[in-house]
Amino acid sequence: MHPATSVIFFTSASGGGLFLLALLGIFGALGFLPPDPVLGLAGFGLAFAALSAGLVSSTFHLGHPERAWRAFSQWRSSWLSREGVLAVATYVPAGLYAILWIFFGRISPALGLLTAVLAIATVAATAMIYASLKTIQRWSNSFVLPNYLLLGWASGGAWLALIANLRLPAADLALLGFDWTAIAGLAFAALGKALYWRYIDGSRSAATPESATGLGSIGKVRLFASPHTEENYLLKEMGYRVARKHALKLRLIALGLGFTGPAILIFCATLVPGGIAVALVALAVIGNAAGTLTERWLFFAEARHTVTLYYGSEAA
Repeated sequence: MHPATSVIFFTSASGGGLFLLALLGIFGALGFLPPDPVLGLAGFGLAFAALSAGLVSSTFHLGHPERAWRAFSQWRSSWLSREGVLAVATYVPAGLYAILWIFFGRISPALGLLTAVLAIATVAATAMIYASLKTIQRWSNSFVLPNYLLLGWASGGAWLALIANLRLPAADLALLGFDWTAIAGLAFAALGKALYWRYIDGSRSAATPESATGLGSIGKVRLFASPHTEENYLLKEMGYRVARKHALKLRLIALGLGFTGPAILIFCATLVPGGIAVALVALAVIGNAAGTLTERWLFFAEARHTVTLYYGSEAA
C-alpha cells in the first residue's frame, strides 16, 4: 500500500496521545499521580495536542475533507466511524477530568477510569479499521490489534515518564513506577513487532492469480498483458512495493531507534539523578517518535492488496 504521510502521522500521534490520556486516567484514579496543576497541564496539553493534530491530519487523506463529518453516521457498520465517535466521546470525560485536575486540584477516579476506557477503545477501533480488511492479509490477522495497543502504550508511557521526571522529585517512588511502565511498554511493543514481522514473512494470502481469476481448474495462470499501458490509481495506491533489503534496514531502525534504544535510555535514567535523567528520557521520547513513524511507514508499505494479483503479482 502507498504510505500516506497524513495517515502515518495520525496513527502515530493519536495513539500516543490517547494512551497518555489513559495512563493519566489510570494512575490518577489509583492515587499514584498528585493533582499538581503544572503536571496536569503538561500531561493533558500534550495528550490533547497529539490527539487533535492526529485527527485533523487524518482528514487530509480524504478526497473531500469537508465531508469527514459524514463518517460519524456509519458507526453501526464502519470501524472508521466508530473510531471517530469514540475519539470525540473521549474528549468529554477527559476534558472534565483535566479541568478538575488543573483548575481545582482534584482528581476524579470515575472520570479518570472512564477516560482510560474510551481512550483505549479508540485505539482499538483504529486498529480494527485495518484488521477488518480481509483483502489485505498482512493487516487481517491477530497481530494488528495488540500491536496498535502496544505502540500506543510505548509512546504514551515514554511521554508520561518525561513529564514525571520533569515535575516529580527524584526520591518519589511513583517516578520509578512511571519509568518502568514506559520500559515495559517499549519492550512489549518491540516483541509485538518482531512477532508480527515473523508472521508476515512466513505467510501469504490464500488468494492466488488462479483463485482471483477463477481459472485454477485450467492450470497455472500468468499475466499475458497488463490491463493498462501506464501506472494507474490502483497500482499507485494498492501496488506500492518496498525492496526486501530496504524493509529489513527500516525494521532494524524502527526496533533500535523506536523501542530498544528508548527502553535502555529510560532504564539508565532510573540510575542517575535530576537533569541527567530528564535528558535521557527526552532522548528516549525523540527516538521513540522517529522509530514509531518508521514502523508506521513500513506497516503500510509492506501491505499487499489482492487486487495486485490482476496485475501480475504471484501472491498478495
